[in-house]
Amino acid sequence: MMWNICIFELLLYMLYKKEEDFFMAKGGFPGGFGGGNMNNLMKQAQKLQKQMEDMQKELETKEFEASVGGGAVVAKVSGKKELTSIKIKPEVVDEDDVEMLEDLVVSAVNEALKKADEETTSKMGRLTGGMPGGLF
Repeated sequence: MMWNICIFELLLYMLYKKEEDFFMAKGGFPGGFGGGNMNNLMKQAQKLQKQMEDMQKELETKEFEASVGGGAVVAKVSGKKELTSIKIKPEVVDEDDVEMLEDLVVSAVNEALKKADEETTSKMGRLTGGMPGGLF
């Protein structure tokens, strides 16, 4: 999931979320669309967009690891959600039970991807302060 945000959508959200602040602004037009408030809002939106881009770049450089089967299979994925490494202990390789090994590999990869998603969601959530996901 890429966290791109359109400044226009962010502005709409901020207006919606803080409608009392904007629609009752001193010195603004009826309805509250004062020029100073819109300039400040635009600056805030641009700052947030930059912070989100920086956070995305930081997350893309991280690596997430998961191990299953008591360390029998270890998977690593990048912040870009690409599999970077699989380690399999030789003692779990059994030609009579390939299905078990396949299940372990799938589980390890899925768990590593889940860790990457959780950290991405957590860090981006701190920046966006609970904005609706539809804005991304």
